[in-house]
Amino acid sequence: MTPPLRLFARAAVALATVGLAACETMQETQVPPTQSIVALYQRPAERALINGLRQYEDGAFERAETSLRSALSQGLQDPRDTAVANKYLAFLACAFNRLAECELSFRAAFAANPAFSLTDVEVGHPVWGPIYRRVLAARPAQPAR
Repeated sequence: MTPPLRLFARAAVALATVGLAACETMQETQVPPTQSIVALYQRPAERALINGLRQYEDGAFERAETSLRSALSQGLQDPRDTAVANKYLAFLACAFNRLAECELSFRAAFAANPAFSLTDVEVGHPVWGPIYRRVLAARPAQPAR
């Protein structure tokens, strides 16, 4: 092998090594730990949340509300789940014209998870969109990260 080719080969090997190390580091930091849905379903509060979301999607709103309230009273372990349960309770309250309760549920969602937000489609809803935006605007400014 000629000296320029040998130098190129060494540089290529060094770059490949650095690239592989960077990929390994990226994978380690980008892959969040997961938990089995089966394990989550074994917990009463999380099971009630999953059931409540399913019931909501199926249009069984009274059962969904009961399940979501049960999830909250049993103590969901992740604050993001608490925010989601409150979000759907807000949707239900708004849909049934219980607007003060809707607002309280949105406030509870933000209290559980300050990063809580609705999707653009959800914010555009004619009933709960304005209430959500009012609650969002009334929140104290969050410190910069």
